[in-house]
Amino acid sequence: MSLIRDLSLQAAKAARKLAVLDTDRKDRVLRDMAKAIRANEEHILKANLVDLDNAKQAQLSDAMMDRLTLNTQRIEDMAVGIETIVSLADPVGIQRELGQRPNGLEISKMRVPLGVVCMIYEARPNVTADAGALCFKSGNAVILRGGKEALASSKAISEILQNVLVEHDLPAELITVVPNPDRKLMQELLEQRDFIDVVIPRGGEGLINYVTENSKIPVIQHFKGVCHLYIDADADFETAIQLLINGKTQRTGVCNAIEGLIVHKDIAAQILPIVSDVLLRHSVTINACERSSEHIASCNVIAESDFGEEYLDLEIAVKTVDSMDDALDHIARFGSNHTEVICTQNDVTAKRFQRSVDASVVMVNASSRFSDGSQLGLGAEIGIATTKLHAYGPMGLESLTTEKYLVNGNGQIRA
Repeated sequence: MSLIRDLSLQAAKAARKLAVLDTDRKDRVLRDMAKAIRANEEHILKANLVDLDNAKQAQLSDAMMDRLTLNTQRIEDMAVGIETIVSLADPVGIQRELGQRPNGLEISKMRVPLGVVCMIYEARPNVTADAGALCFKSGNAVILRGGKEALASSKAISEILQNVLVEHDLPAELITVVPNPDRKLMQELLEQRDFIDVVIPRGGEGLINYVTENSKIPVIQHFKGVCHLYIDADADFETAIQLLINGKTQRTGVCNAIEGLIVHKDIAAQILPIVSDVLLRHSVTINACERSSEHIASCNVIAESDFGEEYLDLEIAVKTVDSMDDALDHIARFGSNHTEVICTQNDVTAKRFQRSVDASVVMVNASSRFSDGSQLGLGAEIGIATTKLHAYGPMGLESLTTEKYLVNGNGQIRA
């Protein structure tokens, strides 16, 4: 038996044991995982330095380096994320009654784990802890295939979590890291439909496309984040600027950063010079349509086809539109179903925007940076799904479960 098939088989066996574990026991394990993450900070940072040194030699982008880097605060965030998951309601076993049929059959549905989740991700070692904890609480085993750039960090974190599992007399295979980043092994992983129930890729466009095109297992895409801020004609300028700066510059290498700014023509002449000044002071490169460029001190004029880029850097695209309908059309063409934001003081416009935009998270007068599982009350997230089957948006505990029918009778047979 190959390494990958054996890992998948062992994960499936472990998942059956976890599926019937009660909430109190799961929460005790998770609390100990959070303690272990804190207690092993030095070990994690040492492993992360190995990854960072390799990344520098490989000349990875600043955005990738940012995703890869761990520090005391990010390790603490991992531990806090696990503790937040403890505080959340366990969806497994929740039942809803559907009623009684005329023949006396009683029908209900119960939340159950998906089974075995395969996470394929790039330079995000924190995903190892987030995914491990979320899958554990929701009753799933998880197989983690991280990129080679984060392998040392991911292995260090997974070993810490596995040690806690063993201490609680549970299978270490509930959280498995594929020890070799060879792409051939990833392809083999995508063929294990007998043991793996769902694949969740999280990373760049190339990775998502590869997994989607090659997997024999259902895929929940966590695609790129081309997020827009639309400044409506009825926007408060101060609020708009704050949303723009926070969304664009707080962290550039994340999927909920603002990549496109859309401005209503009625206020373009007033607000774009302010936007220009503020963005340039933050060293943001501005790419703008010809109409927008008339009000911007320094920018690159780009063609319509050049919009829709995920810059993951201090760079942004600016578009002036005649109406909200035009803004909606622009988002529909260039957005990625991730997160869209409107700044407006008009409640009717705000509600219409939220109803009309096809994105997993649609915000009114709030930063795109809040499009995050922990910020939305889910604890850690396994990612932000941009497909609609079966999850859309930040995936927390409930998104890692499904429902099965329970049918109770007293001897009924079908005529």
